[in-house]
Amino acid sequence: MPSIARPRRSVLYMPGSNPRALAKGKELPADALILDLEDAVAPDAKAAGREAIRAALADKASYGHRELAVRVNGLDTAWGHADLAAMATAGADAVLLPKVESADIVRRAVAVLDAAGAPATLPIWCMMETPRGVLHAEAIADHPRVGCFVMGTSDLTKDLLARHTAQRLPMLPSLGICLLAARAAEIAIVDGVYLDLDDAEGFAASCEQGRDLGFDGKTLIHPKQIAAANDAFGPSAEAVALARRQIDAYEQALAAGQGVAVLDGKLVENLHVVEAKRLVALAEAIAAREG
Repeated sequence: MPSIARPRRSVLYMPGSNPRALAKGKELPADALILDLEDAVAPDAKAAGREAIRAALADKASYGHRELAVRVNGLDTAWGHADLAAMATAGADAVLLPKVESADIVRRAVAVLDAAGAPATLPIWCMMETPRGVLHAEAIADHPRVGCFVMGTSDLTKDLLARHTAQRLPMLPSLGICLLAARAAEIAIVDGVYLDLDDAEGFAASCEQGRDLGFDGKTLIHPKQIAAANDAFGPSAEAVALARRQIDAYEQALAAGQGVAVLDGKLVENLHVVEAKRLVALAEAIAAREG
């Protein structure tokens, strides 16, 4: 289920049991919101959170361009089955499954959704946050309903017995495996959260690293992080201008019967044009929603 072109620079977690927070999401400049029924909701508030999210999705038009995904509880919990059944026809743009460790988990979730009347086009997003899940990333990404990987780097760090470091060196093998699987399957992938809300410099560096690695965006835990994520993962004006020039130069070369172009002393081949067109499409999508 290819879905890379849609902007997902900033993906903000929001507690599903807090109606005021859900309402605030309508005003935030995030590309996507994850309405959370899992970690952000206490056990005795799960049912109320489910109903609050259903109410928010019933007023989905008021969220404008924002993509709305719902993170449900796992099927091995007391709430997972009811979460999926409730979200099947609630109007979410995607359902996010926690701790996905195999394609079979996706198949089980899809079966529950389908039985509850979910549209066949409802995408599944997968939290990649365990060692076993990372090892099975390719099979998970290849499931036809999966549209996005969401890295859960906090849980993954814990399970690896690793440490949080500035350069995230302990995370790079896992991040790389999931990136490879996502790109091979042509699905989106967003980076994990940055936990220190007072470290703006560190957050900016983490976003830059994520963009350099190839992520489409970053998951966030606070609205104050949205602007920096949007800036880091959005194409710059200079990059878009170069992309347009590459496209024009290549098209002129093709018209002249040539297979490659030369722009500013550098070769421009079809592979460069494919990326240039993706960049321009992304920039246009961002401009449309911000304008």
